[in-house]
Amino acid sequence: MQVIRLNKEKKQALQALKTSKGQIEGIIKMLEEERYCVDISNQIIAAQALLKKANLLILRQHLTHCVKDAFSQGSGEEKIDEIMKILGKVMDK
Repeated sequence: MQVIRLNKEKKQALQALKTSKGQIEGIIKMLEEERYCVDISNQIIAAQALLKKANLLILRQHLTHCVKDAFSQGSGEEKIDEIMKILGKVMDK
């Protein structure tokens, strides 16, 4: 059995994702129960905020660990390109 060690950012991202999963399951139930549309929309906004938070935590982890290590090994430019592609996706929304 492999032991998985999560750093601070990954633990926080995992918690945010688990919470958003619960929220999404709640949203589905609200729809099935034909609850008030504005209440459903507010829950969707809350779930989106958690997903954004998780993404920022993962990107922070990537920058502070993967990108930092890549630069120390002389391959940082490739990591910069990866980050720029992700930022492009985020900014298109």
